[in-house]
Amino acid sequence: MRPGATLVGSLAVTPNVGAGLGPAFGRLWAATTLSALGSGLATVAAPLFVASRTDDPLVVAGASAVAWLPWLLFALPGGVLVDRMDRRRLMIVIDLVRVVALAVLATAILSGQGGVALLFAVLFLVNTGEIVFRAASQAMVPVVVPRHRLERANGWLSGGATLMHSMLAGPLGGFLFALSAGSPFLVNAVTYALSAVLVALIGGDFRAAADDDTHARRPRSMGGEMVEGLRWLANQPLLRTMAVLIGLLNVTLTAALAVLVLLAGERLGLGSVGYGLLFTCMATGGVLGALLGDRIIARISATWTIRIGLLVEAGLHLALAASRSTIVVGFALFAFSVHGGLWNIVSNSLRQRLTPPYLQGRVASTNLFVAAGGNCVGALLGGLLAARFGITAPYWVGLVVAIGVSAATWRVFNRAAVARAYADPSPVESPAPVA
Repeated sequence: MRPGATLVGSLAVTPNVGAGLGPAFGRLWAATTLSALGSGLATVAAPLFVASRTDDPLVVAGASAVAWLPWLLFALPGGVLVDRMDRRRLMIVIDLVRVVALAVLATAILSGQGGVALLFAVLFLVNTGEIVFRAASQAMVPVVVPRHRLERANGWLSGGATLMHSMLAGPLGGFLFALSAGSPFLVNAVTYALSAVLVALIGGDFRAAADDDTHARRPRSMGGEMVEGLRWLANQPLLRTMAVLIGLLNVTLTAALAVLVLLAGERLGLGSVGYGLLFTCMATGGVLGALLGDRIIARISATWTIRIGLLVEAGLHLALAASRSTIVVGFALFAFSVHGGLWNIVSNSLRQRLTPPYLQGRVASTNLFVAAGGNCVGALLGGLLAARFGITAPYWVGLVVAIGVSAATWRVFNRAAVARAYADPSPVESPAPVA
């Protein structure tokens, strides 16, 4: 082990040596970060545009529904596409299609011809592309960075996306919409165009690699390849457990956030500005956790990063359920988001280490599918629980679930199991980084 290195599992990680991740990763990071900014602008502008056209709550809520529906419909087939095609070229094509769609929408709105129906159609198309784009970019990471740098790379990707989508896109999207209703969508088109250029500059062949025997056994139908990915994931205790946890904890988290605006007003006495600051606490914690994540994980180990994170989940729900202090709630949201940044780094890095190259897209998209399903269920559940049992009910339920999953999975994430994941260079061994 090199001097100054720290063990994560049994992998030597040297946070301050060779910090550069290479020009290929830099272009990939810039592309995904720009995409996150553009997507955030559309996320902010879409409900504003709908609300400017109608006060029907069902139609306004339809903007969110249209944005989430593709994740449930196309996440699994999208993973098959990622594993069948050159991932770099696929990302470029997706960006160019989204540029055209958003340019049409922006032009229609600016000319006074755009309506809610066109907006919904474009949102559906753009978010369908986002699923495949995200799975492809995650599958490219183990190729463009060395294996021992996966934690740092995933931290930068997560931090950039959080900064752009959760901190900058909100105020910028609102400002652009105030200038002109079509401006946020036009800027979104520009970000996707720049993303396509950056990905094109990476160069190289990014088709999924597999040995001849494995390739010969691969089913060729879309359904067969989806089943292959699901079956492989089901036989991996660490990755399977993390996928299930993502789904369950997303249910309780989204349920909590769905009624947070009511909790902020009724129990904390906050207005719109105070409510917005709660999300600033979350975004700040997410960026901090992502950017410092590889150092923190190297110091306390991936095992304890996961275990402590589960306890932080429980602490968040307890604070939201029991506290009337804005400071306590704000700190709980901040701490939770630091954990969220760390969790993303560990889960993505473990998946990239353990998944064979020819399954990277499908396993990544399966996690996206499970997470989206949890979000959809949680949004509905939060409202139902709050309406039936009171505003704190979703948080007490979240506390019980967090304690339950912590107890049930504590032993799964033991040091030996995580160390094996870090120590075994197969089946995913990164080639030399692409320049």
